[in-house]
Formats: sequence, C-alpha cells, structure tokens
Amino acid sequence: MAIISDASQLFSRSPATILASLVGILVLSYITYTVIYNLFLSPLRHIPGPKLWATSEIFFSRLLMSGTGHKQLSNLHAKYGDIVRVSPLQVSFNQPEAWKDIYGHRKAGQLENQKDPIFYKLASPSVIVAEDSEDHGRQRKVMAHAFSAQALLEQQPIMKKYVDLLIKRLKELTGTDGTVVNMVKWYDFTTFDLVGDLSFGEPFGCLEESKYDPWVSMIFAGVKEAVFLIQIRRWIPNIDFYLHKYATVLLAKLLQHHELTNAKVAKRMARKTDRPDFMQALTATDEDGNRILPLIEIQQNASLFVIAGSETTATALGGATYLLCSNPAALAKLTEEVRSAFSSEEDINLLSVQKLKYMHAVLEEALRMFPPIPGPAPRMIHSGGEMVCGQFIPEGTVVNVWQTVQNYNPENFALADEFHPERWLGDERFKDDKRDAFQPFSLGSRVCIGKK
Repeated sequence: MAIISDASQLFSRSPATILASLVGILVLSYITYTVIYNLFLSPLRHIPGPKLWATSEIFFSRLLMSGTGHKQLSNLHAKYGDIVRVSPLQVSFNQPEAWKDIYGHRKAGQLENQKDPIFYKLASPSVIVAEDSEDHGRQRKVMAHAFSAQALLEQQPIMKKYVDLLIKRLKELTGTDGTVVNMVKWYDFTTFDLVGDLSFGEPFGCLEESKYDPWVSMIFAGVKEAVFLIQIRRWIPNIDFYLHKYATVLLAKLLQHHELTNAKVAKRMARKTDRPDFMQALTATDEDGNRILPLIEIQQNASLFVIAGSETTATALGGATYLLCSNPAALAKLTEEVRSAFSSEEDINLLSVQKLKYMHAVLEEALRMFPPIPGPAPRMIHSGGEMVCGQFIPEGTVVNVWQTVQNYNPENFALADEFHPERWLGDERFKDDKRDAFQPFSLGSRVCIGKK
C-alpha cells in the first residue's frame, strides 16, 4: 500500500516535477548500469587495476592533469603489474615489448593501431594524426625532404645564427661571478626562434628581445588548455560543437594560435623563395605544378612544427644541463671531450659533432631521464583486437606506454634513478639494460620525423 501511495503522490505533482524525477531516475539507472558493465561485463574486466578507476574516466583524467602522473602511474604498475587498466576503456603497459606490439611496423595487409582520435584531435589534419597509412605516407614523403641530411646541411647557417646569438646573450648575462641564469628559458628562446624561422621564414624575436614573445607564451597556455579539453572529450564526446558555438572563451588561445599560424604561413608562401626551410618542403608541387599538400595540411603541419620542434628540444637540453650541473665528473669529462676535439668555435658544425661519443651518450641519458614527451602517446586498438605483451586487447581500447614509467623501471635499466652516460658506451654494469624500452621518438612508421 505504501508503494501505491508513493506512486500516486508522484503523479499528483506538477508535470515539471514529474519530468525532473523521471530524468533523475534515468540518470541514476544509467550510472548504475555503466558501473556494473565496466566492472563485471566489460571485455577489459579481467585486466588488473584499481576497481574504482574502471568505473569512470575521471580518475585517470585527474592523474593526467596532476603534473605527477608519471609517479602515480609507476606506483600503479608496481602494485598491479605490467598491464594495468586505468579507466573503463584505457590500458597502460610497462613492458619493452609493448612498443613494438602497439606502435611497430606492420606487414602488408595488417591493420595498424591508429592515433587516439580524442587525444590528437587538435592536431588534425596534420601528419601526426593522418587517419590511415596511405594518408600518413603521402604527407610524410613531402615533409621528409626538410629533414634529409642534405636539407640539414643547407639549414645549418640558419641554425648557427641562433646558436651564436644564444652564446652572445649568455656571455652578456654572465659577465660577473654568481649570476644565476634560467637556462630552460634561454633554450626556449633559441628553439622557438629557430623553428619559427624554419617554419615561417622569420623568428619570434625571443633572443633579440630577451623575453618570451606573446605568441610563445600563448602556446604554453594553449597546451594546458588542450590537456583539459582532451579530458572533457573523454566525458562528453561531442563537446567541441558546443564549445565552438557557446563557449569560445575556453578555446580562445588555441583559436588565436591557429589564426596567427595561418597568417604566418600566408606571409611565408607569398615570398616565392627557394629558401631551405620547412615551408619549402611543405609547399612542394607535383609535375604539373600543383601543390601536393592542400592549404589546411600546410597550415596544420607548420603549427605542429612550431609546437613539437621547439619546446621538446628545449626540455631535452634543459634536462641535460641540469644533469651535468648535478654531476661534476660527467660535466668535466664532456668539457674535456669538446675542448680536445675542437681548436675553435668555427670548427663546430653538424658533421664534426658526430665524433663526440660521450656527448651523444649524455644526450641519450638525458632523454631517458627527462623525456620531452613523458606521458602517453595513446593508440586505439584496430578492429578485431590485438595481442599486446601476450594479452588480448579488444578493438576500441585506448592503449598507452609512458616513456618516463618505462625509463625509470628498474626491470628495464640498472641504477634507473641515476645519471650514467656510460650505460650507452658499453659499461659492463649496464649490459643487461633493456634498451628496446627506450623510445624517445616513438617507434614504427609514425616515428618522429625529427629522429636522426
């Protein structure tokens, strides 16, 4: 009788109250069903991991935005094993074999695991998110000319100009003993100016003005916006439509970056010059004189060059500088190698530095300890599913390998928390290191085009 009475009271209320109650019941039912499905019915239910994280994307999203995600994920792998379910549809791997299984080259006819469309949407339609192998190959073939050995030698005068200006500024700053210099900032100035020049035919002016250009500052802020938007997309897949229509303020920095990029691209293309830079490659034409890449792909790839080629390089150099300053013996050894190899600054160039074996080892170790992309490079498992590290992963699952987690795993590297360039020079202490776990430029057909 009580149930009948409660029901009669419900339907005696106003239509708005009834509607709100029904919506509440539907939402609660949906949440309950989703939790039950993710925990007990999902094809990922057998993969170990924190049960609460399997119920919602919120927990892994919080990890990604925390700034300490690599430490938290290392702890999860230490607790649950090398394969961990970190959300309803995402799995993290901490085994060297995962690189090849997820990102490696495919035989003819084999499907590849595509870039996660939610994570990489802002980079579309650049080479980094080309939907299939054919589209990716078409763009990469055009861009490869800008990164060939011949192209790098032709670009050397441009590079030298900014390196010389960096050295000049540092000498001005360090005229007196005890001067403290933020080297990460100066590496940022140099790499953004250099990549800006190679992409648009003119620098940002950071080194000349000894400060961040407003556009560069906006890029840093835009990256933070992008991380937030990626997580929102996990929860609300069609959020972009509403953001563009009703909340453009949340996209302001990203939209402004694209507008500035498009203007710079138009200005550089109008020059009609054979200058040996990235834009020369991007605007290549076929036998009939038609551009191979459409304008939108030229614009997006130019934007990609600026973001992917500048801050990442500055991060690697900043990490190397910190590690050398923290390890005086390594710094002394590198200093001796450089000064004994060259009699003057004029002797230093792209070819001559290749004989600096210890410097190369220092950079390798710096990339291991401070990878420019420390977090995930997510892929979505192709139709039919994939075997990854001996575990079948169903199609549609987003899989991750974190460089920092792999690089600091003591199962992969001896003395993993310590700086030892000697591990890359045949030192017996590191003979059992699993070097295939070290992939700072990723792996496979979509390996970073800047890897040399």
